[in-house]
Amino acid sequence: MEPLPGRPGNLTAEEEEKLRKFWEMFLQVCGVIGDDGATESETVSVSQGKPAAGTEKPKKKRMSLFKRKKDKDKENSASKVPAMDSIKENDPEDKWGENKAYLETLATHSPEQIRATIWAMVKHDHPDALLLRFLRARKWDLQRALVMLMSTMNWRCSEAHVDDEIMVNGEETAAINEKSGDEKSKKIAQDFLAQLRMGKSYCYGTDKAGRPICIVRARLHKAGEQSEEGLERFTVYLIETTRFMLNPPVDTACVLFDLTGFSLANMDYTPVKFMIKCFEANYPESLGVVLVHKAPWIFQGIWKIVRGWLDPVVAAKVNFTNTLSDLEEFIATNRIPTELEGSSGYTYEYKEPIPGENAKMKDIETKEKLLREREELYEEYESKTVEWIGEPDAAKRSILHSERDAVAKKLREQYWRLDPYLRSRSVYDRIGVILPGGKLNYYPANTVPAPANGTAAALAAGETSTDDVD
Repeated sequence: MEPLPGRPGNLTAEEEEKLRKFWEMFLQVCGVIGDDGATESETVSVSQGKPAAGTEKPKKKRMSLFKRKKDKDKENSASKVPAMDSIKENDPEDKWGENKAYLETLATHSPEQIRATIWAMVKHDHPDALLLRFLRARKWDLQRALVMLMSTMNWRCSEAHVDDEIMVNGEETAAINEKSGDEKSKKIAQDFLAQLRMGKSYCYGTDKAGRPICIVRARLHKAGEQSEEGLERFTVYLIETTRFMLNPPVDTACVLFDLTGFSLANMDYTPVKFMIKCFEANYPESLGVVLVHKAPWIFQGIWKIVRGWLDPVVAAKVNFTNTLSDLEEFIATNRIPTELEGSSGYTYEYKEPIPGENAKMKDIETKEKLLREREELYEEYESKTVEWIGEPDAAKRSILHSERDAVAKKLREQYWRLDPYLRSRSVYDRIGVILPGGKLNYYPANTVPAPANGTAAALAAGETSTDDVD
């Protein structure tokens, strides 16, 4: 399958130039390269951190690699990008308050914090693929794309706590908290798990374009039944987990809203607004298609309101289906769940967390070793990127691009060795959709026997092996 336009491996010359400039701006904010950027006259070898051997004068100008660990002053506040000086906090066209978030991020986060959060967001993705999402979402406007990226970073680490709480704690911690947590944590855990157990939203299979399908059963939602925090945690958790089901070059999902049996009692505008903000502001270019199935007549008025909130690009991805034949335009019949009149034979059933399935998360020594290994890969990728940005020769730039891709491949492979030490196992790990090493099986057997005890579960989760650390 060929990558779609605007993705790694399928960029026009103009788009690649935009990507290079975007990386330069981002690395300036992170303090990876100095404020003088491409105008740096003193040649510094980004791979060695010293002048090239055997030359007294540089033959061409290159960017300097900023020495983050030696310049403590730079760690106190993020570096400003000259091209961003015109950003104003109160912009009437700023739908989600991204300008304010961008300025707050620069004021309250060090370059190291910004860099660490963005790299944590990359996970198993190609770093270029992540940045390109923001460029495409903002129609290749560099300034607006950087504002959006910084706003998302701020949301992930300061508001949602995606990587340091939601994905770390996951389902097993929730199962513990619902029984023995304090009143607040118990309520959040109960709300979170209730939605997983009932299958209010769940992932199953792929559509004809290879996109993982997330099915939202609106009839199972009752306004006020779960807390707002519980609803938001569940939404973010499902989106983040679905990211692991994307198989490149596929980089978007299919969301199917099943409105069978829907009534006004199921309508709740607050979580709808949150979901819209997630996809438009924090997970850009993640929706491939939206299917609204069997919408009753009362949904017409609701849709008029909701459509007014949507970006026109997102609204254009919404398709209304009423029959099995309509669904078959997007999903093969034998891949459609039984409850939607398909012939897959699949019915959602939640598999509870298994004691010991997150045993590796307690192995701090191995985790730290893997994180150090990953940091070296980050630095290698940044070094190659700085060279790529500053290289004027197209042929040499192409070689550097290939070298960057090779490091990106290492990052992806290394992430999956690190994953069991960072991410709590999900139901999709337990039923065999997400497999060790990042392999995917979209159609596993309906039932997966649970290990009999905690020891077996720890073995199922995988003990530390020589394959985890090099």
